[in-house]
Amino acid sequence: MKHFNSVAMIIFVAVLAIAAFFGYRFVTRKKIRSNTIEQTLAIIKPDAVRAKNTGKIIDRIEQEGYTIVDMKKVTLDREPAERLYQQLTKESYFSGAIDFITSGPVVVLILEKMNAVADWRDLIGECNPKKARPDTLRHQFGTDIRHNGLHGSDSQTEAVREIKLFFADRIKA
Repeated sequence: MKHFNSVAMIIFVAVLAIAAFFGYRFVTRKKIRSNTIEQTLAIIKPDAVRAKNTGKIIDRIEQEGYTIVDMKKVTLDREPAERLYQQLTKESYFSGAIDFITSGPVVVLILEKMNAVADWRDLIGECNPKKARPDTLRHQFGTDIRHNGLHGSDSQTEAVREIKLFFADRIKA
């Protein structure tokens, strides 16, 4: 009987731990992700650079556990901007997006950590800063849907493609 009670207690504790883990994820709305170290591309857009928010954004990036693998400040010409936003060519706002991203210097970064792509998208928030959660970078540093302060790759495939555009020599195989 003592052996049965010990086994029952171990099972009970294991079930409780699993329930607590998934309950936490449900309550905080955090997604369960794989444990894969990834790289993603981040761009601090001209509006945030002009407003002198680059340092604040980089500080938050590091506080969130990202490693900055590489970083550079550039002013994009139209052609690389069009390659960056190639998936938007048929959208009515494509030309305006290109005009904006080329309107001044941007800071382009390769960020690395576990689940970097999805976590970065969560950290920057929705495209419209007014609809973004208060703890997101776009809510804090963006002003409207076009001037939202930041860009982030939306998938691992896009991250690889976008990193190659700016850091061809730094892409992981």
